[in-house]
Amino acid sequence: MRERLSGLMITVAIAGATVSVVLSASITGTQAQAPAASTTGSAPAAALKTPWGDPDLQGVWTDETDTPFQRSPKFANQEFFTEAQREELDRLRSASLGREKRFERGTEADVAGAYNDVFTPKKRTGLRTSRIVDPPNGRLPPMTPEVQKAVAAEREFRVALLGATETCKNKEPACAGGKYDPVPSPRFAERAPRYNLGGMNRHDGPEDGGAALRCLTGGLPELGPLNAVGDRISFKRIVQTPGGISMFYDVGQGQGWQRNIVMDGSPHLPASIRQWYGDSRGHWEGNTLVIDVTNFSSKTDFQGSRENLHLVERWTRTGPTTLEYEVTADDPNAWTRPWTAKQEFIKQNEAENRIYYEPRCIEGNYGLPGLLHGRRLEEQAFAQRKGVDPRTRDSNKAGGLEPDPLQ
Repeated sequence: MRERLSGLMITVAIAGATVSVVLSASITGTQAQAPAASTTGSAPAAALKTPWGDPDLQGVWTDETDTPFQRSPKFANQEFFTEAQREELDRLRSASLGREKRFERGTEADVAGAYNDVFTPKKRTGLRTSRIVDPPNGRLPPMTPEVQKAVAAEREFRVALLGATETCKNKEPACAGGKYDPVPSPRFAERAPRYNLGGMNRHDGPEDGGAALRCLTGGLPELGPLNAVGDRISFKRIVQTPGGISMFYDVGQGQGWQRNIVMDGSPHLPASIRQWYGDSRGHWEGNTLVIDVTNFSSKTDFQGSRENLHLVERWTRTGPTTLEYEVTADDPNAWTRPWTAKQEFIKQNEAENRIYYEPRCIEGNYGLPGLLHGRRLEEQAFAQRKGVDPRTRDSNKAGGLEPDPLQ
């Protein structure tokens, strides 16, 4: 696992003191500020150049506020929150237990609620009601019928493996669309409908675990649900040299990675060469870095899009401490139209950050082998009439996560 991923995942570790706690006003020594005030008393963004004359995007950056990926339907076509709405959402989110919610002690759901809110800190509510700015409703376009069918097949398979568990017996959301049957499903012997990136109720091999258990990040574009650990704890370090740009991502609990942007005007890699993070080719349009990303692997997945995902990213320094990111995603095989999202990043204190040259993800290095070994022991015990059938236990059970009022 480590040998296979070490060439892909160079991480940036951010000191623990830099991580925001619940509704903190700032993440590091760099003060958060509204975009309108970002250039006060400083040179305009256009004057921020590297010694060799390129626009200077260098530094460690993060989003210091929380903005949902998709807009809640209750906000319709409202692109920005009012101040009153932000204050009310901050109040509601501060009162929310989130992952601190406890289930009945000793139950499977209570024991499985591993991560509390220390690992998923809430930041203050952002200005936008969604990161998606196009379509105007702030939501992803509909999936194509083909992708809807593929997603439904995956869902049906996962639910089938839960049929004999308490999850289905109690009619919990994870079993929606399925029904309880005390006899384990014969589908336990089947292969997943397509390459698996989500957890399923078995551990026959590494690929049965979710991507995070295998230390695989969600990749590009780095836009996700607010309840994801990697979405709440995410930093980027941009390093420039004459003719080259590298971006180091530190996400979640060490599932970091890097990308190198080719700036020499050469074409994309041949279609036969596929990469987890795609192939990034960049150029400058004025003060904006434009990156065209193609050649994704068929094993990646972003909202239903896999190897045909095409991204056009635009990175623009808008002030001494502000950086705007805009990405347009297109995949005619996955969505009925392209869509665009935006984020605003704040520059962090360089003295409080350093680079680690090896991923710190313990799940794939230590936890996953333990899960596989534990499942084999459970099967052996059951065969000797010393335990319950492991197929009747939900191995993905996790509790304590309340919905975020922003969603």
